[in-house]
Amino acid sequence: MNTWQADTVAAQRRPVGGLVGVGVAPAIHPTAAFAAPTAAAFADLAVRRRAIDFYTRYGNPNHAETASVIAALEGGETALLYASGMAAITATIVAFGTGARVVAQRELYGGTAGFLDSIAPRLGIGVDFVHHDDLAGFDQALRTPATLVLLETPTNPLLRVTDVAAIATLARRAGAVLAVDATLGSPVNQQLLGLGADIVLHSATKYLGGHGDLTAGVAVTSNDLADRLWSDAYLFGATLSAHDAWMLQRGLRTLPVRMRQHNRSASAVAAHLTEHPAVVRVHHPSLVDHPQAELIARQMTGPGGVLSFEVRGGLEAAERVVSRLRLPSRAASFGGPTAAVVLPARMWSGMGSATVEDLVPAGLIRLAVGLEDPADLNTDLDQALS
Repeated sequence: MNTWQADTVAAQRRPVGGLVGVGVAPAIHPTAAFAAPTAAAFADLAVRRRAIDFYTRYGNPNHAETASVIAALEGGETALLYASGMAAITATIVAFGTGARVVAQRELYGGTAGFLDSIAPRLGIGVDFVHHDDLAGFDQALRTPATLVLLETPTNPLLRVTDVAAIATLARRAGAVLAVDATLGSPVNQQLLGLGADIVLHSATKYLGGHGDLTAGVAVTSNDLADRLWSDAYLFGATLSAHDAWMLQRGLRTLPVRMRQHNRSASAVAAHLTEHPAVVRVHHPSLVDHPQAELIARQMTGPGGVLSFEVRGGLEAAERVVSRLRLPSRAASFGGPTAAVVLPARMWSGMGSATVEDLVPAGLIRLAVGLEDPADLNTDLDQALS
């Protein structure tokens, strides 16, 4: 189901009171609490899971509408919204990992790896790391009881791809829940629930929101697992505001169009950089010589708008290139209409994880391509690299 169809379905469910027509854009419900008509109704709402008309920390009509669109895009039963992508990830880890064991892909976003390295042990969560392409390693790790398997594909910032279907088989055999951070791919480019994932996670700050003006996270899953996640999440209080949920729904309406442009532009820029003498290596799923090209063809329908490349001269040379770029913002996020560039060796070192720091080459530059003309970005890259 595309975003327009999903949004129409959500619109048909909107309460309209005595109005004859239905607004083509949803209303915002900026309220902390909802008044119950009777004491009995209040008592019922107070214990109802994921109630959307009791207290916004529990849920809100804007949460429900936006979640229904995202769930439809991913082919899931439901979704939960959070105040950030890291809130979605950490709430999932805690819900399935406290007092137990997590098997995690080693190639993870620095914030996720930092949580697993430094905070998870304090919560009694055991963590074993396995490289993303080591299926035998996952098989061996899952022969010891585990409650959660945590993956990320494509990875940030090296754009490595993990075989979700193969690891889903191993997780299912071990009785573990499989959660996958799919932020870089988006629901347009990959459908991971269909490959066996139990939970698909997104930093909705990125492509789902699409405009760089909100911070949000989402977990798409079954109704049963959503109830388990919600039971912890509402106590953590990492609740998305009604206004940001409304803005996220607005961003979703243009997701397919934006992703087509991100895919095409990033592919053009990646191809251009492979020909540049100052560039040692380019990382992007669109490249025909990507070491996982066969898996990418099976698992993804588009490569996404984030690429990374390594320059000769290491970190100092990369810093000079980033400083000379004129079009991209030197900013930590991605997925918006304008390009953004970061130095992962600098950014990841502040996230408290020794697990991933040694995986990031010193001269690596991550470039998130926006909706610009790729020819303009290539011209800017050429002058910065010269």
